[in-house]
Amino acid sequence: MTVSFLTLGCKVNQYESEALSELLAPYGIMTVPFGERCDAVVINTCAVTTEGERKARQMVRRAIAKNPDAFIAVTGCAVQLHPESFQTIKGVSFLCGNGNKTAVVEALLAYRNGKAFSECPQSSFILDRFEPMTVTKSERTRAYIKIEDGCDSRCAYCIIKKARGAVRSKPIAEVIAEAKGLIAAGYREIVLTGIETSDYGKDIGCDLVTLLEALDSLEGIGRIRLGSLDPAMFRDSTIDRLQKLTHLCRHFHLSMQSGCSKTLAAMRRRSSAEMIKERMGKLRKAMPDVTFTADIIVGFPGETDEDFALTERFLSEASLLDFHIFAFSPRPGTEAALMPDQISSEVKAAREQRLETLRRASTDAILDGYIGKILTVLIEEEKDGFSSGHTENFLPVATERFDHCHNTLINVLITDRKDGRLLGKRLPAAEYDE
Repeated sequence: MTVSFLTLGCKVNQYESEALSELLAPYGIMTVPFGERCDAVVINTCAVTTEGERKARQMVRRAIAKNPDAFIAVTGCAVQLHPESFQTIKGVSFLCGNGNKTAVVEALLAYRNGKAFSECPQSSFILDRFEPMTVTKSERTRAYIKIEDGCDSRCAYCIIKKARGAVRSKPIAEVIAEAKGLIAAGYREIVLTGIETSDYGKDIGCDLVTLLEALDSLEGIGRIRLGSLDPAMFRDSTIDRLQKLTHLCRHFHLSMQSGCSKTLAAMRRRSSAEMIKERMGKLRKAMPDVTFTADIIVGFPGETDEDFALTERFLSEASLLDFHIFAFSPRPGTEAALMPDQISSEVKAAREQRLETLRRASTDAILDGYIGKILTVLIEEEKDGFSSGHTENFLPVATERFDHCHNTLINVLITDRKDGRLLGKRLPAAEYDE
């Protein structure tokens, strides 16, 4: 029996799809690329935007059209929120919420064995525990470990709290065991991911830094990278502990959203612009080579030209390696969708363009500072005559292509910057002994 997976949305969904694929393998169910003829298809949906839900339904219909006789299982955030919108699609075989995605495995095994199964197990929609999942391999150079699920924030624009529930954390011992397996499998970089990674441990009596300290001491551990983080987590005591870690990547992706404190308050974020600026400064002092990337929303309801100008100024001074720009999209079911003073599409598009110009300039300025330096790069891809990857602080680097380089660490003398990445010359092989 063959199955293909289509995963929409975040790194947590990607991890969960990989874990489900691994659970199926011992039963002789082989995973094939999405789009190929197969016996079953699993679509792991996203619901962060209304467009994301629409795309999920579109991809379900496409999978059915491609494989009309296949078992079609649909799970993820869109199903958790609106199962009825998928139940009405002719050809859907099975629906499953976010509370027990391994029910997909049970349904596929029942289908293979010709047994009856529940079309929509209600238990899978109960979000009251951290569902045990493990991966031992990944198609990517970086291996993800899902350490947390759910969110306790009340952001006015976000539906994900309803789709994922409250914070639930994976016990430290289980994270350590999973990391040991990935280290043994040869992965040089592990990424810790979750819905609100910075809240890890609050439900089980520990915190994210305690987990990082345990991972940092593992024999053979390479790089440890973190997923998106709330800037509010970087208190002085936290920074003091983080700077002592040997293997933690000096790169943080901040769920910043705006550089205007008034807008952040309207969004119900935990941070002000002043707090974010202060904590970035303290991190830079503690970790001189640290870099930051961020998410920014433009056109939030009530964002005036003056408010946007504050965000623009903040970003022009923040020296971010990169930032992702999103135009606010009203999400039904959220507070922000009903707020007055909604911003027109034309104004949002103009603000996006202004920030995109600023983004490119910010990236180029950071990269230019590394020309002439020797950097250690984890090679992740060989394409178009280049071997490329990232440094520990997430600088994108490309060098001349060479054989047998995937998942290796090399020293590169940086000679130029082009198209948003650094270019350089490969030097003799480096030993990774961080």
